Amino acid sequence: MKLKFNSSTTTTTTTTTTTTKDKDREPKTNNASNKNNEKYDMLIEWFQKKFKDSNNKILIALSGGVDSAVVALAAKNALGKQNVLAVTANYQTLSNEELNTAIRVANELDINHKIIEYNELENPDFIKNDETRCFHCRNELADHLIEIAIKENFKLIVDGSNSDDLNDYRPGMQALHKKGVKSPLIETSLNKKEIRSLAEFYKLSVYDKPSNACLASRISKNIKITSPKLKRIENCELLIKDIFKVKQVRVRDHGDLARIEVEKEEIIKLFDLEKLEQIEIPFKNQGFKHITIDIEGYKKSGSQFILNHTADNLFIQKKTKYDDNS
Repeated sequence: MKLKFNSSTTTTTTTTTTTTKDKDREPKTNNASNKNNEKYDMLIEWFQKKFKDSNNKILIALSGGVDSAVVALAAKNALGKQNVLAVTANYQTLSNEELNTAIRVANELDINHKIIEYNELENPDFIKNDETRCFHCRNELADHLIEIAIKENFKLIVDGSNSDDLNDYRPGMQALHKKGVKSPLIETSLNKKEIRSLAEFYKLSVYDKPSNACLASRISKNIKITSPKLKRIENCELLIKDIFKVKQVRVRDHGDLARIEVEKEEIIKLFDLEKLEQIEIPFKNQGFKHITIDIEGYKKSGSQFILNHTADNLFIQKKTKYDDNS
């Protein structure tokens, strides 16, 4: 691992997990598919090999999403609870909903869990919100993870990046890998569909959780990221979920205009005049003058790029036009 110290102070909070018996994580049925077994065995073997080779304890960047949850499950089952620490970063651009999900996942898995707190809005390279925003976000995260790893003698850090991420423009993933963070899901060639299948098989509550990104991804490129903007985005997204009962939502912040995106198959849920009236005043109280619905539906922006990937090296060969990858 490339150990680099960060001079900033990290505040840590350790959460107390409720005990979950290992048998609760057993497969839902005894008729597991061979494919599920093979993929999971590959992941288990990856951790066992790393542990055998370097006698390493594992630190996991736990986001609350399905990918890092499966990584944490496999790490604990491969190495034992005492050799695994999950770390979730509350860096002021993460929604409270995502933070609470990470805590719940750690409780489900009965793993050691630590929450670190810092403010990435103090990072000028991040808040200027250009095409390198995600790189600076993950670069700072890596520094804080390394700081904890050094203090607590964890020599291997892993994340939940998966093989599908190799088909997208992921400067944040680049930053983590440059700092020595490993991605077992990539190294075992697990894609999102397979990961969700494993998560459902092992009864993880987040198996069908939609992918998410930090709240900063809702702000147009080159518009400065501020705490009030992030808060109003979070408030408006929670309101949309609560009133319309949609699973996936983005409120894109275009200054005076809010653009609402939901999954295409859920757009019909938004065409309820009574419910639309319920969001008009709250949105305007948040500072939006105009509220629009994107009829194209939720779009995972982000440019495609070609990667050369080996077990220990990852770099961009070709990059096209960049936008938010959320």
